[in-house]
Amino acid sequence: HYSGLEEAVYRNIQACKELAQTTRTAYGPNGMNKMVINHLEKLFVTNDAATILRELEVQHPAAKMLVMASHMQEQEVGDGTNFVLVFAGVLLELAEDLLRMGLSVSEASYIVIEGYEKACRKALEILPDLVCCSAKNLRDVEEVASLLHTSVMSKQYGNEHFLAKLIAQACVSILPDSGHFNVDNIRVCKIVGAGISASSVLHGMVFKKETEGDVTSVKDAKIAVYSCPFDGMITETKGTVLIKNAEELMNFSKGEENLMDIQVKAIADSGANVVVTGGKVADMALHYANKYSLMLVRLNSKWDLRRLCKTVGATALPRLTPPTPEEMGHCDSVYLSEVGDTQVVVFKHEKEDGAISTILIRGSTDNLMDDIERAVDDGVNTFKVLTRDKRLVPGGGATEIELAKQITSYGETCPGLDQYAIKKFAEAFEAIPRALAENSGVKANEVISKLYAVHQEGNKNVGFDIEAETAAVKDMLEAGVLDTYLGKSWGIKLATNAAVTVLRVDQIIMAKPAGGPKPPSGKKDWDEDQND
Repeated sequence: HYSGLEEAVYRNIQACKELAQTTRTAYGPNGMNKMVINHLEKLFVTNDAATILRELEVQHPAAKMLVMASHMQEQEVGDGTNFVLVFAGVLLELAEDLLRMGLSVSEASYIVIEGYEKACRKALEILPDLVCCSAKNLRDVEEVASLLHTSVMSKQYGNEHFLAKLIAQACVSILPDSGHFNVDNIRVCKIVGAGISASSVLHGMVFKKETEGDVTSVKDAKIAVYSCPFDGMITETKGTVLIKNAEELMNFSKGEENLMDIQVKAIADSGANVVVTGGKVADMALHYANKYSLMLVRLNSKWDLRRLCKTVGATALPRLTPPTPEEMGHCDSVYLSEVGDTQVVVFKHEKEDGAISTILIRGSTDNLMDDIERAVDDGVNTFKVLTRDKRLVPGGGATEIELAKQITSYGETCPGLDQYAIKKFAEAFEAIPRALAENSGVKANEVISKLYAVHQEGNKNVGFDIEAETAAVKDMLEAGVLDTYLGKSWGIKLATNAAVTVLRVDQIIMAKPAGGPKPPSGKKDWDEDQND
């Protein structure tokens, strides 16, 4: 029988193991999809760990530590969230074996934590030696596409060549000379219909909107952007107008019309031929816009309006005043097009060095397109990581097995009890090739023994071949299965931190009112004399 404190530690570990097990079967290109229904009853079908965790409401405080670690990985690297979860879950599972070996939980926890931290430092020391190549030229679409294969493959196995090329085209076209790449500059527009192979890249922006007026296409567009409605000015105070005869009524409405006419003419005279507004468009204003051949586009989202301003280099004006040449945006062409049966307005730059690129995703269902969008996000984030650090390590479990081999040797040189924890840390790395093998329907033990055998001969780049029918291994550098160095180092760091934090906890104290029956309220007037 365990004491209360020991029980708490084991319960925490159990909760984390269950969470890690959920995403473990989704690991790798052959990972199973999860069907998640969130609190709003929205359905998600995906094997992306970040999405699964975001939509699950994890209640257990210890399991939340793992969720927070994977969120940090998502923010820092944008990919590798499942690696953090699986690795942290296995670290805790192996720590449980050590805790059960007979020492008191507080002593054993201290030894395990000490060993894990030592091993993590050693792993981060070894990792730079495992770098197998670096990205040479991030402006070469073919090279970038080959480097993005691995991250896209884990979400969209089978479509990775096509999607990686699309993402590479979009990223390279907007990479500034400074090299500071912003993920938000790659937009995704999803339109139901056709198939994935009909997806394309456009330099500029695409909105699922129709134009308001008669003009549907403008070449060499000069764009005026307004954050207010395209309507006459409304006075702040109410006024009463007494009209005595028909002539006065005619003059009254004519005055309003003339004012609108003057405003729209002034915008047209400034040289603008496209007007984008963030509010409603009045009928009278629309009439005059058609009269002066202005193309009218209405965007309800402030976010879209800001993005468009950035794309075309315009300034959003708060009132219907004629724009100065500096406030106007410019674009090679703006036109209304039909994709499938959906009307879209395209703001297109002919030159490739625009500020924003849009990937137009086509697919048969919304769920499928959502999943492709997640794969695109991962690909774009991988490109951003490569702009920060061009180093790459072999994928397919090759890096993990090499780390496991070297950390086991290191553990044997360490005196003291923490060597057991260091060896367990090394063993935890086996979970990654094990998950890849299990999800591909291959005997995991066979794969791991083969990998160890090949790595003992000094072949650092050999990993598990997921495309073979049996437990086969191959050179990951030749196969082009590469992981980013930054993604791996952050993943190891965050997973170890999360596991160590959970092991440091021996009690969870919830600030909630205790259960049980309510205390008796007693008599209110107990101190008053009964005989009164």
